[in-house]
Amino acid sequence: MSLNASMTDFHADRDQIEKAWSNPQLRSDPSTVRSVHRIMEALDQGLLRTAQPSPNGEWSTLEWVKMAVLLYFPLQNSVTIHAGALEFYDKVPLKTGFENRGIRVVPPAVIRYSSFIEPGCIIMPSFVNVGARVGAGTMVDTWATVGSCAQIGRDVHLSGGVGIGGVLEPIQASPVIVEDGCFVGSRCVVVEGVHLEKEVVLGAGVTLTASSPIVDMSGSVTQVYKGRVPARSVVIPGTMPKEFPAGTAQVHCAIIIGRRHEGTDRKTSLNQALRDFEVSV
Repeated sequence: MSLNASMTDFHADRDQIEKAWSNPQLRSDPSTVRSVHRIMEALDQGLLRTAQPSPNGEWSTLEWVKMAVLLYFPLQNSVTIHAGALEFYDKVPLKTGFENRGIRVVPPAVIRYSSFIEPGCIIMPSFVNVGARVGAGTMVDTWATVGSCAQIGRDVHLSGGVGIGGVLEPIQASPVIVEDGCFVGSRCVVVEGVHLEKEVVLGAGVTLTASSPIVDMSGSVTQVYKGRVPARSVVIPGTMPKEFPAGTAQVHCAIIIGRRHEGTDRKTSLNQALRDFEVSV
């Protein structure tokens, strides 16, 4: 498959996959099988992605690409896979060819076929699932997980033990999006399609779900976000009171305590943010 392929090259595949999705009798048809494998290869080579940004910065989910990933599993038989002394038994092959791709992968990292890793990444012992995308210069640190279809930008740092959630179903569900230059501190959890805009800093232990209150306390007026962290926000874990029938309890939230400085070098800005706001990472 040519690396110069464009979305127009997959119109026939998209049509076949959408037909097979709505008509299970077509799912084993040779035309469907070919289309599914073409889409999986295109994901693996970075020619397609499961979600993409528009020129105005809004992200959209490519549902037909996610359909192809889901249709792939029943077409595959589980086989034994060896990686040195390690043995696996699975339907999805492991990604290979890291030297030629310019990617450093430290054993026993596991990166599954159909995920795409751009050159210059460092993948410590961690896990990258199907359909995910990791941008150039990003560090996926030890025991971090990048869930299915998650979109990780360039020059991101996912610290040790970070959990980036995955999503395949429902088809229309958005994956987690972590834009360029973000720093995600140790043991953070980001799931359910949460969107971190550019250069966000999450302090250690922040948990973000689609319903988590993200309370901006950096200005004179409190503002609450859900599902999205504004660009360059510095975020720490916190609690807030919530009324229940039996009384008041403190429940989890995330607190925006400030912003990284705009217009400075990313690394300099990050280090300064960590000092200024005394953020644990």
